[in-house]
Amino acid sequence: MKSKPVLSIIIPIFNESATAFQALERVHRYKNDKFGKEIIIVESNSTDGTKEIVRDFCKKNKIEKVYYQDKPSGKSSAVRLGLEHATGDFILIQDADLEYDVSDYESLVKPLIDGKSDFVLGSRNLGIYGRQKWRVRDFGEGEKLYAEILNIGGVVIHNFFNLLYWIKITDATTMFKVVRKSLIGRLKLTEEYFGLDWELVCKLIRLGYKPYEVPVKFKARGNKHGKKIKIFRDGMNALRIIIKYRFTPLESFVKK
Repeated sequence: MKSKPVLSIIIPIFNESATAFQALERVHRYKNDKFGKEIIIVESNSTDGTKEIVRDFCKKNKIEKVYYQDKPSGKSSAVRLGLEHATGDFILIQDADLEYDVSDYESLVKPLIDGKSDFVLGSRNLGIYGRQKWRVRDFGEGEKLYAEILNIGGVVIHNFFNLLYWIKITDATTMFKVVRKSLIGRLKLTEEYFGLDWELVCKLIRLGYKPYEVPVKFKARGNKHGKKIKIFRDGMNALRIIIKYRFTPLESFVKK
C-alpha cells in the first residue's frame, strides 16, 4: 500500500504573543486523510513573550522540530532554517498571525497530489467563482489609508510583474505557497526579511514552473495588530527583486 505524502509546515514566528498559541493550536489539530503533516517552528528571539509560548506549547504537544534563533533575522532567514530540517514531500509556509486559515490546506495540496503542478499559490484575490478582487485589505477605522495604499500598491506591482515575466498570476505575495520539496530544495534562496516571497516566485517562473492558483480565505490585520510590512521599504524591495531576477542568469538560481 502506497504511503500518504507528507506536508512540511514551516512556521516562522516573531513577536506574535497575541496570536501564537491559537495559530499553533490550529496547525497542530489539523488532520487530513489524504496527507500527513510535519510541523517545523522557527522562533526568532521574540521580546514579547512569544518564545515562552512556543516553548510551552512544543513541550506540551511533543513537537520536536522547534528551532530558536539567537537574534531576529527576518522571515526569509527563518524559512531557510526550516527548510534545512524539512523532510516532507511538500513545503508550506504558515505565518502565526491568523490572517490565513488552515482549512485551506487540502485545496492547496491537492494540485500537487494530483500532479497538476509542482508549485501552488493560495490567492487572496480570487473569489469563490474565480473572479478577481483586489481590495483584499480592510483594517478598519484609523488604518483605512494604510490598507488602501497596500491594496493599490499590490495591483501596481502585480501588473508590473505580470508584464515583465509574461505571465498572469493574481497573488505572488500570498503567505500560502506550497512547493514540492524536491523542487524548492534545489533553489538558492538568498533574499532577506520578506524578500523570499518574491524571490521564490520569480525564480520558479524563470525556471519554467507556472504556479497553480487556488482561492483562499484571508482576514487582514493592520499595524495596530502587529502587521510588520513597511510600505516604502518593502515596496521598493519587491521592485528590486522582480527586476533583478528577471535578468539574472538561470544557472545562478540552482544549487550546484
